[in-house]
Amino acid sequence: MRNAMSDACPCGRPAAYADCCGRLHRGAPAPDAAALMRSRYSAYVLGLADYLLATWHASTRPPALDLDEGPRPKWLGLDVKRFEATGPDSGLVEFVARFRVGGRGQRLHETSRFVREAGRWYYVDGDIG
Repeated sequence: MRNAMSDACPCGRPAAYADCCGRLHRGAPAPDAAALMRSRYSAYVLGLADYLLATWHASTRPPALDLDEGPRPKWLGLDVKRFEATGPDSGLVEFVARFRVGGRGQRLHETSRFVREAGRWYYVDGDIG
């Protein structure tokens, strides 16, 4: 991992990585869909493809994820716009992730869907917009 455990968490919360997304990356269950989404953003920042696949719902998960394919983005920040529980075991998270590829700044604006199964949250899919 590129981030030391005492460094600030990449997800933007005012906590050390070890106390924030690091706990989830080490196997703790996310308390809600928003926490899982933040941990997935941090996993992209840190290049944790195995974590991303493990937290992707089996119905939509790709067989593999190569984060080194093509030019690798430099992640610049995350802004969670909205978190909505759509049921006891489902939720939506709207976010904007900023990144740079080849010197050009870009934004990913997505509303993601999550489900909880057997006490663990999973990313299902999202609408870009």
